[in-house]
Amino acid sequence: MDNKFQTKVHPPIIYPKVSTHPPKGRSVCNFPPLSPKDALEERLLLQSVSWPETPKLPSPFTLEQTSDPAHSTFTIHPARGRGEWHVGDQLEVKIVISDFKGHPKKSGGDLLFARLHNLKLGAGVAGKVEDHLNGSYSAVFPLLWEGDAQVEVTLVHSSEAITVLNRIDSEEPDRVFFKSMFRSGSRSQTTICNVCLLPTQQPLCNFTDHRTGDPWFCYKPNNMSCDARITHTMGGYKKVLKAKEGKLLQGRVNFKVPIRAMGLAKVTVSPKNEGLQEVKSSIVNYTASGYYYQGLWRPLDGTKVRQFNNASAITQCLKGKMVHLYGDSTIRQFFEFLNAALPGLKEFNMHSPSKVGPFMALDYANNILMMYRCHGTPIRIRPISASQVHYIANELDDLSGGPDTVVVFCIWAHFGSFPIDVYIRRVQRLRSAVVRLLDRAPETLIIIRTANPKEVNISSALYNSDWYTLQRDQVLRAMFKGLNVRLIDVWEMVIAHHLPHKVHPDPPIIKNIIDVILSYTCPQKGV
Repeated sequence: MDNKFQTKVHPPIIYPKVSTHPPKGRSVCNFPPLSPKDALEERLLLQSVSWPETPKLPSPFTLEQTSDPAHSTFTIHPARGRGEWHVGDQLEVKIVISDFKGHPKKSGGDLLFARLHNLKLGAGVAGKVEDHLNGSYSAVFPLLWEGDAQVEVTLVHSSEAITVLNRIDSEEPDRVFFKSMFRSGSRSQTTICNVCLLPTQQPLCNFTDHRTGDPWFCYKPNNMSCDARITHTMGGYKKVLKAKEGKLLQGRVNFKVPIRAMGLAKVTVSPKNEGLQEVKSSIVNYTASGYYYQGLWRPLDGTKVRQFNNASAITQCLKGKMVHLYGDSTIRQFFEFLNAALPGLKEFNMHSPSKVGPFMALDYANNILMMYRCHGTPIRIRPISASQVHYIANELDDLSGGPDTVVVFCIWAHFGSFPIDVYIRRVQRLRSAVVRLLDRAPETLIIIRTANPKEVNISSALYNSDWYTLQRDQVLRAMFKGLNVRLIDVWEMVIAHHLPHKVHPDPPIIKNIIDVILSYTCPQKGV
């Protein structure tokens, strides 16, 4: 099994690798040294997710010279040489970003999403965006269905907003904080906890996991032992915006706002013509991971997705299986979906807090076990017993594995507010556990859920922006590339769909994801 690190990353949206800015404020996070191999990988990963230089904001500043979607445009390139489009061609779109005065920008660094869709056909595919570093961009789409194909380009964040997000990431690595209650007899105290804590006169309790090495600290309560910790819970959010920076993160103004077309916004696609040479992009050839047609997700990696539309089909697939779900609430959605879809699956009362877990459901007649457990700290969650905060890597090390074991995990939504090296190190340890599991039980099915874009709100932008998420998603893909795992590209599945972006995708998207999971679990014979 090849565990060699891959430096090439191919998410649906790729930007030029220009510079790397390691987060500042390292006095807050004093990590133990990495091995030479892991340190090299970390440097390569940081380079792979680096971003074009963005403008330094004057103080004070106005919106006038910042990216304005209302003054920006996109133009569809004509089909070269024949004036018509066919299935198999690539559609290329030129995007020009202008400021609030209508002047074209001279530098890059904006975050753009692109989608090609046909609502009547239930069709959609994510595009790939290239930054030319001069205020212009190209979006490339594969043409995969006959009929109309409408282009949609969205300014997610202006380059100036990314300047703010980069500053916050560098200066406020503890902008989300947590709490733990300590109890001894009738006395109790609550203190602040985090991956990294600023040094003060108050001593620290070190709760770094002794198996994985994942760091976690709490300020020590007065006159009480560190062993008296009984809970973990979300604490709150620090205020991180400086004066007027919020103007760069306004929904319906410059945060996830569509860009208008200059001319036609759609093309008509004719059937594939074997006698014609396919039109390819002048920028790059791009193959999406999949697309929707008639509302159904169709992967382009050769996977045949079956439709599991009733309880009988799902039960037959999962018969004799142990399904282990690990991660955050975006994985808990899968447990909730299957638990509701299968009348034979009965949830066992573990007296777990609602929406926290752990949860377990059993179907004795069909020998199905399904479990969900949230990942370890940092996880923003309702109060949970500290003893129930488990790391996925430890859970995987405790599994026997085998052909009847299905593992589905994700780890992304709670890491956007921390320095990216916190995430890199966590995924390195998780990958090592995956390798160990596959070494001892190579028939174990391991499925990884990628990240996805989220709602338009200021909290989402500051503490879990799509810009932060995109970089971590690229890291995840790179680190598991080459391993015997299956990837569910939820990033593209959300961008390609007509439903709005949500941290918890709507039921039609979840149904498509479940069909992919079950198709990996029970592949169609002969395919």
